[in-house]
Amino acid sequence: MKIGLLGLGNIGSTLARRLPTAGHLVRAANSRGPETIDEDILSTGTRAVTAEEAVRDVDVIILSIPLSTLPKIAELLASVPSETVLIDTSNYYPSRDGRIEAIENGQPESEWVIEQLRRPVIKAWNAVGAATLENRNLPAGHPDRIGLPISGDDPEAKRVAATLMDDSGFDAVDAGWITDSWRQQPGSPVYCTELSAAQIPAALETAQKERLPKLREFAAAILLERWGNPNVTTDPGYAVKLSRMIYM
Repeated sequence: MKIGLLGLGNIGSTLARRLPTAGHLVRAANSRGPETIDEDILSTGTRAVTAEEAVRDVDVIILSIPLSTLPKIAELLASVPSETVLIDTSNYYPSRDGRIEAIENGQPESEWVIEQLRRPVIKAWNAVGAATLENRNLPAGHPDRIGLPISGDDPEAKRVAATLMDDSGFDAVDAGWITDSWRQQPGSPVYCTELSAAQIPAALETAQKERLPKLREFAAAILLERWGNPNVTTDPGYAVKLSRMIYM
């Protein structure tokens, strides 16, 4: 597939390195220009381009930018054909994104994104930590392979997203419609907890919408305090252990 990737943070940069190894043609852009993209990100074949070039003549566009900046690219996506699959990996964190009243009042994050972009999206790769995505990818059929939820209203677009998730080293689990996508938001039992595909459906069912913001902020505060303390050594799996204790 021809893939345009907007945003090269922790999630975007890992996908930029991994998806070309599965045979996909990837063009990637960041907010600062192609000349600023690190060579390591391009090491497996991804091309550094402008944002305009990244979304032109592609089968899939993956958005890996902060949720609060998504409205700024609506105009960029306006001329993209309707059949192009749009995948959003973002999550809402008020400390970074500012307070968004609609989401604070219970609107699923992806519904808000769709309203801003004025086109449908598939929600995927949002429920995985950067270290997990980078280091825990495994081939299909491996008994220890991690599952990740995807939500969306277009079955064919979800099939495409599931294929790419499989190519990135994880099992895709259909988490329902966009209206159900809150079940994979920060604070939910499937968020950064490294569950198997078989475990995810039951975990999705146990999610409690009204509790998600409180749990999200509680976990974020703990991680911020711990990572900001130079006297504390945090093992690589600490964030996953914390997520399991708080969210499940």
